Amino acid sequence: MRCVQYTAGHCHSCQWLDKSYSQQLSDKQQNLKQLLQEESVMHWLSPVVSSTSGFRNKAKMVVSGSVERPLLGMLHRDGRTVDLCDCPLYPQYFQPVFEAIKVFIAKAGLVPYNVGRKKGELKYILLTESRANGEMMLRFVLRSETKLAQLERALPWLQGQLPQLAVISANIQPTHMAILEGEKEIIFTEQKMLQETFNGIPLFIRPRSFFQTNPDVASELYATAGRWVRELNISSMWDLFCGAGGFGLHCADKETKLTGIEISAEAIECAKSSAKTLGLESVEFQALDSTHFALDKSQIPELVLVNPPRRGIGKELCEYLGRMSPKFVLYSSCNAQTMAKDIAMLKQYRIEKVQLFDMFPHTEHYETLALLVMDAN
Repeated sequence: MRCVQYTAGHCHSCQWLDKSYSQQLSDKQQNLKQLLQEESVMHWLSPVVSSTSGFRNKAKMVVSGSVERPLLGMLHRDGRTVDLCDCPLYPQYFQPVFEAIKVFIAKAGLVPYNVGRKKGELKYILLTESRANGEMMLRFVLRSETKLAQLERALPWLQGQLPQLAVISANIQPTHMAILEGEKEIIFTEQKMLQETFNGIPLFIRPRSFFQTNPDVASELYATAGRWVRELNISSMWDLFCGAGGFGLHCADKETKLTGIEISAEAIECAKSSAKTLGLESVEFQALDSTHFALDKSQIPELVLVNPPRRGIGKELCEYLGRMSPKFVLYSSCNAQTMAKDIAMLKQYRIEKVQLFDMFPHTEHYETLALLVMDAN
């Protein structure tokens, strides 16, 4: 992949852009094998590859420059700004969307936030696309509610230019810190969420719910989890740190008793919408802390699926799983280092199979899926 900003030294987010894609995959697989070298892995499966450009469905853009000539991109620590509207990680059809948003910023009089001066209103724009139907969600992250009326009055022009904008909102983030979003969300459109579809499973995206940024690889990750679980012929499972329910909904059928737990209430609403659409009556989703939920239970299902944040599931939950001994643990991880530490604590389990999913090409990061089976010995 060629990138003008990388070649010019303006952006190094893709640290591995100088490596061939085959070398990137080889290095990631080798890293994963080193992290799990103390474990007995029965089956190493081939990595799932990604497109090398145009694969992202979401853009997180710092807004800088002036109200007349805004820039959408990134902000270096030394204050330098870089416009990334031509970033090759985004589909090419994102570019005219970015350009229309720039014109809108000027029309609406939304002054870009200046970090050094602590002045201005518009901090970020967040753009998400559903690959299922092409609809988009646009969020304006503002310092305050001062310009809300101004923004709303100008919206008809933007909607006329970009009819694919199905969900438009403003998020209020008042603190002078590197925090992407605040707690308050104001939605301007009648439609409140996007619908995505992976492998025939409807998944919903609300403004403040997490969703994977590489839909093609995410779709294969969920499908793989579903295949592995169906091969086990289980009747009950937990989906901890479940997000919008992508994993659990791919694994469950009408007879499977599934409980999904996620701290984000918005994500749980998305998961419930999916389950209702699918007609799954034995599925329950709750907005709770996953670790606290588990520790409070004296009985455990046949399989526990975990998809934790980068910190992993941690000692407390590992010890609980060790005591309760579910037959299977399916571990999905965005940080193989913490996953390896967690698995090392689950001493009574062996790794039946593990597979790398290249969710983040041109970087050292990747997703991993590992099936742990209770060791009969």
